[in-house]
Amino acid sequence: QVQLVESGGGLVQPGGSLRLSCAASRSIFGMSTMGWYRQAPGKQRELVASITTGGSTNYADSVKGRFAISRDNAKNTVYLQMDSLKPEDGADYYCNAKHPIFGEYWGQGTQVTVSS
Repeated sequence: QVQLVESGGGLVQPGGSLRLSCAASRSIFGMSTMGWYRQAPGKQRELVASITTGGSTNYADSVKGRFAISRDNAKNTVYLQMDSLKPEDGADYYCNAKHPIFGEYWGQGTQVTVSS
């Protein structure tokens, strides 16, 4: 079992930046993929970015060039750097971890609001 705890959300103006962190309760080295998802009110949860153990990344088209995902296996932490934020980026952001044998885990989420 792995607990994931997100932090770093908050209120930011359009064009601003936030850095989300996802701290795992145990090593993430065995997790094949770590990712960030988001869900806005009335919408389905969508993948924002993911990163594999080997460091390969994948981004939603809507965030390419603005967001960057990274993982620090030594700190059991995954980050999402979000720059040039837009109002439509506002949502609850969830950390996700996928293990090839044990399945996947979710954090409780952190809220991001982009508004002037």
